[in-house]
Amino acid sequence: MSKLTIKTLAKELGLSIATVSKALKDSHEISSETKKKVLAMAEQLNYVPNPYASSLRKQKSKTIAVILPEVADNFFSLAINGIQAVATTKNYHVLIYLSHESFEIEKNAVNHCLSGRVDGVLISVSSATTTASHIEKLQNENIPFVFFDREFENFKAPKVITNDYACGYEAAKLLIKKGCKQPVFLSTSESLSICSKRSAGFAAALADAGLTNNKHEFVIDCTGTQEMIFEQLQKLLKKNKKIDGIVASVEKLAMQIYLVCLEKNINIPDDLKVIAFSTLETAPILNPSLTTITQPAFEIGKTAAEALFTMIEKKKHTITAESVTVLPSTLIERNSTSG
Repeated sequence: MSKLTIKTLAKELGLSIATVSKALKDSHEISSETKKKVLAMAEQLNYVPNPYASSLRKQKSKTIAVILPEVADNFFSLAINGIQAVATTKNYHVLIYLSHESFEIEKNAVNHCLSGRVDGVLISVSSATTTASHIEKLQNENIPFVFFDREFENFKAPKVITNDYACGYEAAKLLIKKGCKQPVFLSTSESLSICSKRSAGFAAALADAGLTNNKHEFVIDCTGTQEMIFEQLQKLLKKNKKIDGIVASVEKLAMQIYLVCLEKNINIPDDLKVIAFSTLETAPILNPSLTTITQPAFEIGKTAAEALFTMIEKKKHTITAESVTVLPSTLIERNSTSG
């Protein structure tokens, strides 16, 4: 049996296609009686609207793309929920691309979004992204896009981020307040803006406290697989036994810190105080409970999506206009920094 179309539905009802279309869209131009008649027949015949038919006529794909580095991180899962909440109200599909922290994969994803395949793009750049030439292609095609969480610095475009520098500063300040003399900051990328801003804030707090003369590297790069990070942390804590505080720049580092401390009998918080940038729901029930800097992930995703749809729906949007929305994170003290 061929797929039922709005044309055949109209024929069955003895109504015009325009009337049936408006009835299905709950238009005020159509009487309640006609709407009920159309909906009843649509249900009886199992009519499923084709979302692409009208979008093709309007030259709209009714799809937005979301390019992000991973979904294992709870932050991105919550951000996607925020994005989806907005897209649903707009009757849009959400197409998700994972870069897996690879610049090449991210670049291919952006290329796939060109030539009208999507109406807009939300992007959180990979830790390996050091050039924005691929993003410039979106500008050239006049495709609206918004950076969220991970921006590409100095690139003029709408951005929805959190107060990374201030959070890095507050994290170091808390460790110093708790008595730490040699805290370190664990970063996952030298080029990623969130890491550079967080570590800069961390370094500033140490400088204000007069701790910059300590003979240890206070910003440590931890990259690779979970196994590789675990080994790096093992070596770090074995080599630098005076390290008494750690700020993890991303969620996945925190779990490896706990595992290393468990294996090496390092007591948290007596021997080592730990803070992590994390939206983990299980943070309060870890042993000990984890002190976190919790980003408003859902709101970041939601706000970024709202900004994108404003651009999509605006007939003359300005692709290169820069607007930065900063949604503050919250420092939540728990037992991993007690004492």
